[in-house]
Amino acid sequence: MTDASPVRWLTGAEPEAWINLAQVLMMLPTALDQQLRQDAGIPHAYYQILATLSAEPGRAMRMTRLARLTGTTTTRLSHAVSNLEQRGWVLRQACPSDKRGQIAQLTEAGMAALRAAAPGHVAEVRRLVFDHLTAEDVARLRDITAKLVPPLTNSK
Repeated sequence: MTDASPVRWLTGAEPEAWINLAQVLMMLPTALDQQLRQDAGIPHAYYQILATLSAEPGRAMRMTRLARLTGTTTTRLSHAVSNLEQRGWVLRQACPSDKRGQIAQLTEAGMAALRAAAPGHVAEVRRLVFDHLTAEDVARLRDITAKLVPPLTNSK
């Protein structure tokens, strides 16, 4: 099956902007993962799970929503949450409104682990990203990423 519509090739500044964005998307997670593994003993994916849960009321949410917000599959999330459960950082329980669903909840020990990891992680984010931007750059980055997130979250 062939799409008859013409290709809208990248033009002007778009190719360079795309290459730069692709490099950031590939290299930044690797750098953050390396820092967190070295300093806190956890991968970046685990940090994201803990941080996402910490921002929720009751520090809990459905696993399907958590997978979507952390940009992972439910299978990968389930594996990660199992590891976090073994550390005592997350509890998993049946969803009261839907017995097929599960809720992940951040424990006090998980919150303590997040608090311990956060300073080094924030310092690395600042060193790799924000120290190179002006306040105006940060505002533009916020506005640009706010436009990119909805089509990405709606595509799953």
